[in-house]
Amino acid sequence: MRADHDPIARARGAAPLVVWSGRMRTIGAISDTHGLLRPQALAALAGCDPIIHAGDVGSPDVLARLGALAPVHAVRGNVDHGAWSANLPMTQRIEINGFRIYVLHILAELDPHAANKVDAVIYGHSHQPKIETKNGTLFFNPGSAGPRRFRLPITVGRMTAEHGKLRAEIVELSVER
Repeated sequence: MRADHDPIARARGAAPLVVWSGRMRTIGAISDTHGLLRPQALAALAGCDPIIHAGDVGSPDVLARLGALAPVHAVRGNVDHGAWSANLPMTQRIEINGFRIYVLHILAELDPHAANKVDAVIYGHSHQPKIETKNGTLFFNPGSAGPRRFRLPITVGRMTAEHGKLRAEIVELSVER
């Protein structure tokens, strides 16, 4: 795996702001895998570049498999423990083609000042997919791609730039359980 595709290696020397200047097609968003990376999630994220994981990764294998698709930016969630996750930051600020994105796992822990200076906030934790705009900032929870919880759908997300703004979509995965 190339070093720039290895999220754990990147996290060791991560700066507060990650600037990504590759040609943006689609940004993939995933959260709450809890160690389970379904083939349907990989298929839904194929072609995304980069992929953002909003925490509760559950296993370094999840990051390695996502990293085989595209560069991955990941944050630590409340179930991410052990040496493998120690280098994952709690939050990340990423700039992608001029769009400023703030990533964290638990939205309730968002510093309100951080949201004033970004175009989008990507988060997870609730397992509930959600897209909303507040004061011009896109708030995006791609839902949970891991084990089913309650009666919630299994989902990932994608973001694209449209007319100078980020547009988010939820992709429901067709899974048995």
